[in-house]
Amino acid sequence: MKQIQPEKPFFLWMAFGACHAPHHAPPEFIDKYKGRFDRGWDVEREQVLARQKEMGIVPAETELAPRNPGIKAWVELTIDEQRLYARMQEVFAGFMDHTDHHLGRFLDFLAEIDSLENTLIILISDNGASQEGYWHGSLNENRFFNALPETLEECLAGIDELGGPRTFNHYPRGWAMAGNTPLKRYKQNTHGGGIRDPLIIHWPKGIKAGGDIRSQYHHVIDIVPSVLDVLGIEAPEILSGIDQKPMEGVSLAYSFEDSQAPTRKEVQYFEMFGHRGIWHKGWKAVTYHSPRASGNFDDDPWELYNLDEDFSECNNLAEKEPKKLRELIDIWWAEAGKYQVLPLDDRTGLRFYEQKPRLDQGRTSFNFFPGTSMIPEGIAPNTRNCSHTLTAEVDIPEKGAEGVLLARGGRFGGYTLYVQNHRLVYDYNFLGITHYVMTSAVEVPRGPASLKFVFNKTGEHQGQGTLFINGEKVGEGTIERTAPVRHSLSEGLEIGRDSSTPVSEAYQGPFAFTGTLKKVKVEISGEPHQDPEGEFKVAMGRQ
Repeated sequence: MKQIQPEKPFFLWMAFGACHAPHHAPPEFIDKYKGRFDRGWDVEREQVLARQKEMGIVPAETELAPRNPGIKAWVELTIDEQRLYARMQEVFAGFMDHTDHHLGRFLDFLAEIDSLENTLIILISDNGASQEGYWHGSLNENRFFNALPETLEECLAGIDELGGPRTFNHYPRGWAMAGNTPLKRYKQNTHGGGIRDPLIIHWPKGIKAGGDIRSQYHHVIDIVPSVLDVLGIEAPEILSGIDQKPMEGVSLAYSFEDSQAPTRKEVQYFEMFGHRGIWHKGWKAVTYHSPRASGNFDDDPWELYNLDEDFSECNNLAEKEPKKLRELIDIWWAEAGKYQVLPLDDRTGLRFYEQKPRLDQGRTSFNFFPGTSMIPEGIAPNTRNCSHTLTAEVDIPEKGAEGVLLARGGRFGGYTLYVQNHRLVYDYNFLGITHYVMTSAVEVPRGPASLKFVFNKTGEHQGQGTLFINGEKVGEGTIERTAPVRHSLSEGLEIGRDSSTPVSEAYQGPFAFTGTLKKVKVEISGEPHQDPEGEFKVAMGRQ
């Protein structure tokens, strides 16, 4: 980072990938934690809560919430389960440590340019710990989103690869629960474990009481008003001739110098996937909406907590305080109407799919040219579970050529069409589980050539593949299983190269095509495949 105009202030938003899956870090960071989590998540939660109380992060009377539904006691796990899960948490800790290390480098730089004392630094997590690792964790999270999670045995077989480039790994839900200590549930829920996150504000020149704890209730929407407040800037009502929405949120800058000041916030609503919550003057009402409820929101039982006395939402007062509960529920409806939450609709997958623009809506034929940037998986032509054709128009020099013509996805799922050893090759990588490979029986000729792969669907998520060179069939094979939801989570469609993890282990990326690639045509036939719920599950898990 260089300062082009050092006399001017700067704004920098650093959005780290940590600690989102995949959990990757250099071995030296991971190995620092070897054996550190052998004691398991139950003991870890108890010790973390004790430290939180000692540091004043939570009130001294805070209770530890019971284990989340489905999470076993650590002592009930097998030796193999404990060994695997402990290693997964070591990797997670190394990931966090690695991130902290580089954040420290940035702070050191601010000190070097004499800007640390007068830079307002705000550090916050985006949500509670993630539950997508399911019960065993995962070596390849793409399998979870395709409803084919790994078995314990499969995860154990790859335990030494955790944290490295051959895994797209995630830890089990038990460690996500521990990460939310002392709270209930996870990311995507409206109980404390999904929405209550640490906030650190560092500004030595503007905050004299450094290192102090603040307990006033605030929400992420209060960050922008706080920054504007300390800068003495009024949010504009009109910008470039366009009326602006009113600034939502309350500045928390008043708390910088007064730890005992009562919070100036009065109410905050929450809603996600039908889970609802409302905080009002120290009280909170919250409900969990089952994904199988199918719109029956009235059947969701509301819980009531006095957060001023019950930080971890352990003592449900719904039956003892029905009037207070009714009051908060009514406030929730008022806030939901005010902030466009209504109507409640848990058809999340369908709504997400219908509203999302796609390149393939109403189209069945696409031409792609060399130099095309990677097209994200979610908007690339939808070839899943339908017949389709890939045709590459090339010119092969006399010395021959090799390389990728088209690649979609990567090591953890996808397909690739390429030339190697003068042969045309197609490799369908089924979620990293198995590869269906077809190789031409003849060499690719020199000069202009049309290289084609045709997939004919023969059943649900299966089909027959055929290779053609200049219209002549040169190879074929059966593809017994194809990905039902996603080829890949983070790697899209590329033309003329495979620049991230390789779809095929027969080559190393980017394996750029060395001949002349004129274009690649993708044609789709039959009914386009749609899986709104699966797509939505992937999208939310990647947040």
